[in-house]
Amino acid sequence: MILLTQSRFFSQKARCYITDNKRLFLPLLILIALVVPATRGFTLQALSDAFFQVSVFVAATLLIYYYLIDRLPQLQLSYLRARSGFLEVSFASILGALPGCGGAIIVVTQFTKRQASFGSVVAVLTATMGDAAFLLLATRPLDGLIMMLLGVCVGIISGQIVNLFHSRHRFQPSQPSDYFEEPQCQPKAIQFSRPIWKFSLIPSVIIAFLIAMNVEKTLFSQPIIDIISVFGSIMALFVVVIWALSSKGQNYKQITSEEAPCTPPSKLTKVLMDTHFVTAWVVASFMVFEIFVNVVGVDLTGWFSDYAYLAPLIAVAIGLLPGCGPQIVVMTLYIQGIIPFSAMAANAISNDGDALFPAIALAPRAAVVATVYSSIPALIVGYGLYFYGL
Repeated sequence: MILLTQSRFFSQKARCYITDNKRLFLPLLILIALVVPATRGFTLQALSDAFFQVSVFVAATLLIYYYLIDRLPQLQLSYLRARSGFLEVSFASILGALPGCGGAIIVVTQFTKRQASFGSVVAVLTATMGDAAFLLLATRPLDGLIMMLLGVCVGIISGQIVNLFHSRHRFQPSQPSDYFEEPQCQPKAIQFSRPIWKFSLIPSVIIAFLIAMNVEKTLFSQPIIDIISVFGSIMALFVVVIWALSSKGQNYKQITSEEAPCTPPSKLTKVLMDTHFVTAWVVASFMVFEIFVNVVGVDLTGWFSDYAYLAPLIAVAIGLLPGCGPQIVVMTLYIQGIIPFSAMAANAISNDGDALFPAIALAPRAAVVATVYSSIPALIVGYGLYFYGL
């Protein structure tokens, strides 16, 4: 009787978890699109493209990035050392330019502990691209480096101007805070994915490079190309399912931001969690694009061409949303050639990534004002590049 009661309890708990997890809507949408004959073709292609054009390169880039951090500890800065003037703001901008949201979260938490100025918060939020930086560096490394340099320069200027008009501790909480994201245990779904990634990563990287060099059609026969495409589709769907099961997915933050660090720390686990997060949002944007084009009949490329003057403004508006998910969608549109560089740059400068969540929780007024301030240079840079023809 006790075992039966426990079984019913855990069964009910599992059903509630599945029902409440909004992340599961994405794999459900994909499965429906695969079942419907009219959408099956472009869904398979979108999944395969997402895996070979994005997931593989993001995973490889993250492995190199975390390897360098492990070998060069000075890249993993745990607190803000320069606490005044130009050096502080410059240091904060450099931290923000590092791929991911770690550098921005460091500055935000130091601000809430009254150890950093408000100008440094504006600087770091202006300079950061969040997880979208991994996607850009993996697919267009030159553009990624240019955008990082541009973000640092704009961040320094913005932070300096803000500090001229605001006192050092403007908008800070009255009491220092010890808040930080609670670490979590490694999700079982991630544990399941580890051996599959270890087995498939190297051959997938080789295939991805061949596809990127446009040599796969001359090197392989059509049946092999079809097998590769199906393999990429299966892997992309697998990654999306693992991403959906790695979080409760019950609120906006859990859907649009990456998971908390796992305990004990593992570089491979962190690589997989970040790769799954980026892949899921890329697949979502690929699917939305294909549905708009093939089902609804909307020409997004033509729309942005006809209303190109609105692209930077729309990108800045999306950048105001907290979390990295919406920003990855914008970056994907740029990589697909749908929006111009000016719109991507406007979004990269205006978006604050996951760092905005602790800022909202601890210093909401500072978070709102800093976000508004970061949107001003984003509009200036975005439309400046637009009128320059980029």
